[in-house]
Amino acid sequence: MTTASAVPSGSRFVTTQWLAEHLNAPDVVVVDASWHLPTAGRAARAEYLDAHVPGAVFFDIDAVADRSSGLPHMLPTEQAFSEAVGALGIGDGMTIVVYDSLGLFSAARGWWTFFVFGAANVFVLEGGLPQWRDERRPLESGEVQRPPARFTARLDRRRVAGVEDMAQASEAGGAQILDARPGDRFRGEAPDPRPGVRAGHIPGALNLPSSSVVANGRLRDAEDLRAVVAAAGVDTGKPVITSCGSGVTAAILWMALDSLGTPPVALYDGSWAEWGSSERLIAIGPA
Repeated sequence: MTTASAVPSGSRFVTTQWLAEHLNAPDVVVVDASWHLPTAGRAARAEYLDAHVPGAVFFDIDAVADRSSGLPHMLPTEQAFSEAVGALGIGDGMTIVVYDSLGLFSAARGWWTFFVFGAANVFVLEGGLPQWRDERRPLESGEVQRPPARFTARLDRRRVAGVEDMAQASEAGGAQILDARPGDRFRGEAPDPRPGVRAGHIPGALNLPSSSVVANGRLRDAEDLRAVVAAAGVDTGKPVITSCGSGVTAAILWMALDSLGTPPVALYDGSWAEWGSSERLIAIGPA
């Protein structure tokens, strides 16, 4: 068996070639974190059962969550996360490789979740399942059962913004709010896909749609990323809090900024699903 000793230094990603070479390493665990918008008409778990990277376990961001909050896929408690991922066979010290069925979508949220809960070696598969398929690499079907493991979750609360943090950023401007939703939803020109959630954005927020930082299922190159970040009005020398519809694509912006060496200070876990369903002030129109 090979080991995971050759994980690329300084990168949040591993290539399909790297994973193929380390697929059977005892300290490597592959995680399918696929998730789709409610309007997509797709079932991520059913697709996983039909075909996934050999040995991959399914990480359901809606199930490994605080389901008492009334909001979609909010972070669970440390204990709940430890128990859930331990039951998947993910333990302390393992190298975790996360992917999704779109290339780079919900894998970013999966990566960020493990990251803020203290996983030291967690990566995203570059190009995700689409690239793995395109390269005709092996797939398997059915449920994967790994031996239970011990995962010690330690939530870095500084990296998780709540609604009061967002209110302060909106009113005082101490941090830039960067919203990953499509422009029409940000401007209030299109309805929110979730019932009861108003259209618009947090006053003072900037808009950088996650689709503008991704091409062919992977982050754009550094030059392109710098250009779109600058065009959105972001000052990378100042703190940034990322947000989106429900905390999924905000993690894509996190990875984009992180790849430029300017990671955000926090991600708004409740995102617009929380703010837009509250009585908080909203803004309509461009930033």
